[in-house]
Amino acid sequence: MNQKLQWDIKSFDVLSNQELYELLRLRNEVFIVEQNCIFPDLDGKDQNCYHLLGRENGILMAYSRIVPPGISYEYASIGRILVSPLGRGKQFGIELMDISILKLEEIYGKSVIRIGAQLYLKKFYESFGFVQSGEIYDEDGIDHIEMTRTNNIVE
Repeated sequence: MNQKLQWDIKSFDVLSNQELYELLRLRNEVFIVEQNCIFPDLDGKDQNCYHLLGRENGILMAYSRIVPPGISYEYASIGRILVSPLGRGKQFGIELMDISILKLEEIYGKSVIRIGAQLYLKKFYESFGFVQSGEIYDEDGIDHIEMTRTNNIVE
């Protein structure tokens, strides 16, 4: 894979104050301001997760949260998946998902991955092997679906 971004993955405890501020600022910009969605982003899960940061020329362009099994779902999960408005249209989302899956499997081994996806991104996540595994539900005014990636892994 030809990477366009420089990637770091860090547990919460080793994030610098600057990195934590940057990722929270970007999550706020995308999930609360851009999507006009008032929700509790600080949900108490960050401290147990790994944080994947993708930078272009030192600027945070892509981010995801790698969630251990038993926190959001019985399986490991990828959440808070986002690309900065400054990085849209550059295929950063594809790279972000590829690296997120790779890092999750490095940390937790090859296993089932479950996500809560915004419905409009269903086809995007299907391109990574995720399939719808639940009914449409409303989360903070946005239609979501649960999606699962097994890649022929026996549960």
